[in-house]
Amino acid sequence: MEERAATRGPCWFVGPMYAKGVEQSARFVQEGVWQYLYEEKYHEKYREAILSIRAGDRIALKIPGVRKQGLPFDNRGKDVAFMTIPAIGTVTENLGDGRNLKVAWQTLNPPREWYFHTHLRTVWRVMPSSWHAQNLIAFAFEGKAQDMDRFRNAPYWRDRFGDKEARFQWTRFYETFADKLLEFRNRRDELLDGIRAVAESNPDLPTSALTDHLPDGAIVPLADICPFTVMGLFNRRIKTEHRQTIAGELGAFLGVEEAIPEGFEGIPVLNNLKSWFFAVADSRKPDDIDILWEIFAQGLALAGTENESVRQSFVEAYDRALAVKGVKWNLGIGLYWIRPWTFPPLDGKTRAYIENKLHIPIGTHGPGKISSGSDYLKLLGDLNTRFEEENYPVHSPPELSLSAWLSKEEPAADPDGEESSPPDIPAEPVLPYYTVEDIMAEGCFLDQESLLDMLDRLRNKKNLILQGPPGTGKTWLAKRLAFALMEHRDESRLLAVQFHPNLSYEDFIRGWRPSGEGKLTLADGPFMEMVTAAAQDPQQVYVVVIEEINRGNPAQIFGEMLTLLEADKRTPDEALALSTKRTPDERVFIPDNLHLIGTMNIADRSLALVDLALRRRFAFVELEPVFGTPWRSWVAKTNGIDEAVLAIIEERLTDLNQNIAEDAGLGPQFRIGHSYVTPPAGGKIEDGWDWFRRIVETEIGPLLDEYWYDAPEKARDAKKRLLKEWSC
Repeated sequence: MEERAATRGPCWFVGPMYAKGVEQSARFVQEGVWQYLYEEKYHEKYREAILSIRAGDRIALKIPGVRKQGLPFDNRGKDVAFMTIPAIGTVTENLGDGRNLKVAWQTLNPPREWYFHTHLRTVWRVMPSSWHAQNLIAFAFEGKAQDMDRFRNAPYWRDRFGDKEARFQWTRFYETFADKLLEFRNRRDELLDGIRAVAESNPDLPTSALTDHLPDGAIVPLADICPFTVMGLFNRRIKTEHRQTIAGELGAFLGVEEAIPEGFEGIPVLNNLKSWFFAVADSRKPDDIDILWEIFAQGLALAGTENESVRQSFVEAYDRALAVKGVKWNLGIGLYWIRPWTFPPLDGKTRAYIENKLHIPIGTHGPGKISSGSDYLKLLGDLNTRFEEENYPVHSPPELSLSAWLSKEEPAADPDGEESSPPDIPAEPVLPYYTVEDIMAEGCFLDQESLLDMLDRLRNKKNLILQGPPGTGKTWLAKRLAFALMEHRDESRLLAVQFHPNLSYEDFIRGWRPSGEGKLTLADGPFMEMVTAAAQDPQQVYVVVIEEINRGNPAQIFGEMLTLLEADKRTPDEALALSTKRTPDERVFIPDNLHLIGTMNIADRSLALVDLALRRRFAFVELEPVFGTPWRSWVAKTNGIDEAVLAIIEERLTDLNQNIAEDAGLGPQFRIGHSYVTPPAGGKIEDGWDWFRRIVETEIGPLLDEYWYDAPEKARDAKKRLLKEWSC
């Protein structure tokens, strides 16, 4: 028990510290200590964490870095965060001053390198609560290998390093452009000459962008320029092909060898009339442009480092830049351009998405209620923490920017009432294709033909219900069928709701609701909102997923929409008036590109079967418990459970399901589904037997008690058979 508790405790990954420019790892190991050496203004944020370290905790030195070459995998020319671990040890004493620890160190010779899952903070507390952390702990303290392929293909990293074709290919050009542009920080006359040469041959780069206004009203050639404004020359509201031309010619002048982007998905752009990051000469301060070059340089320096002095320098440069007239929220956009995998943009759509969809607050302690440098770094840290979560809606700044633009969120307004310009989204699809092969790869154990048949029935009937015993993955499969029908994993075109006994027509379709002024207002429910969205976007597929469709009263909830659900009534000619009309002449029909997928658990005794009217409008598919080779192989590969253990689990659940199916009081619809014994992807399970025992005791067992509530001995015997001859 003590050993298990220790392995579940915190592990600490700490920076090497620098004193007078000298890295202190060797001294720490020799003297058996670790010390926080930076000045007080940096120390305060780490004091509490250092005080919480206890004797017996495991600790490792980490030296962070970024690398493009000499990697043990194909990084596609992109920067890769890594950390070198030169020593590990055990804390023997915390001196209680928030700075000093005594440590029994063990030098690693040679030092080991860990990729992807790193942290920029000097003191990093790691708990084994995710597969990322479990793999890191095993790597550092047990000498195990990093599961490189799994990290590369995890959501947070797959667009950069995964096996599938990556999205956001433009990022390589933008990052290299920024690197080359920095070389012109002290060669701005040469830079302006190169830009003017591009402008002379390109009518979409107006000469007005390169002229300045003096206090006396004279118009003169622009004498200086900031790096963000340079990048803004091809990040404006112009056609994609013109952006490509300007980017390519400017890149060629700078010496950028990366391919010109084929698309610009998820990139916020500037208003053509306000594409400078500084003011004209008659209202510009002498050092404004120098200040913008400094935050540009500090942004590049910050990406991939944990050095506290660099972070502080970034904050100070950021705050100085906010004082430059013409910057405001555009500063976040500019930083996103130069390091799109590091910095989130702060255009109006993205800010609204972060606060309203992701529910992450954005600090506004800067001038004019704009994020300060500290606010921005806190937001960056909050987002990065969530990006690594497997089921989080977005996993990187580019995906965040794209999802924000695809969402229905209204842009957040700037303090003076202006709104940031939206990202330029090309006409062609920007999301990767999603097919039945993807469904199978994510843990569906049905064969390809069955999945294709479900999609075919959904296309033709427009409405599909997945029914089956508990634990057969009905909701999981419903959403993935929706994505496969869309051919893209696009959350913005999917609505998931759950029916319950108190849900009404007014909640789901349309009804009167209180307004902020104490009056009643006629408001559309979620289904009517999807009807409107689908009607306005007829080239795209929209899907409503209704969980537990028979838990409510479908006929009452749908009302006249029940008639309109039929595939042959999805035309304007069949439109009907709703019970609550907005205008006397309003008629509504369900567009042909809106599909419904319901799930239904017919094993629940408290639920009535759906009536014939609803049944006639839906195709029904019966899902059953699916075990066998696909299930065993997938769980073994993704969760690390021994296949011999899985074979025994399968045999015992198959026997149990046979008994349930033959029971006169139950029947096949009460069998136990495979989802009960299919762990989420990404969680390594060291002890498969112990994991199954807990599933039986906390999930399957209580369900059996409910099944045989009038025959408790049957439930007891069934649980014993599942756990017989158990050995830990």
